[in-house]
Amino acid sequence: PSPAMSINRKIVKKAGVDPTPLEEKVAGAILELEMNSKDLSAELKSLYISSVREVEMKARSALIIFVPYRLHQKFKQIQSRLVRELEKKFNDKHVLFIAQRTVLSKSFKRKSKGQPRPRSRTLADVQKAILEDICYPTQIVGKRTICKTDGKKLLKVFLDPKDVKDVDDKLKTFNEVYYSLTNNVVEYMFPPQED
Repeated sequence: PSPAMSINRKIVKKAGVDPTPLEEKVAGAILELEMNSKDLSAELKSLYISSVREVEMKARSALIIFVPYRLHQKFKQIQSRLVRELEKKFNDKHVLFIAQRTVLSKSFKRKSKGQPRPRSRTLADVQKAILEDICYPTQIVGKRTICKTDGKKLLKVFLDPKDVKDVDDKLKTFNEVYYSLTNNVVEYMFPPQED
């Protein structure tokens, strides 16, 4: 098969939508890992992505790779290794994997009457899931909502302290990516250490 056909196997878009150059570049990198990496090739054979978005920040940019929801668990099994390899290929960029989720409005009409909207399709639930996807594999150990006097809310998300070395340099990236996806202000941090 031609290289273009192989790359198209790694990125699946809606009918009639062509992948952007950035998406083709990421799909090519994943395909290259599938061909050359011994420990990732078996898992990557059946996996593909749905889109890629780049978030520009002051220090370094971040690549958000959206994966189909039904493949998200399979991506999670190899995510830490895959992120490490992709960050080597796209130097000076943090790589994050987020499941492609759908938000249904309150007025969404069902085919059969009386069926409620699934809880997992509400805006609040989707934003909560994005919050967890961004920092995976680090666990969220606590959340605090700070209500300011001007009416604005700030969500403080506390991450597992055992992962300080791995994600300390990515905290600002997590904050910026969450804001770019949801327009909500969040602050990822580690809980204060008690002496």
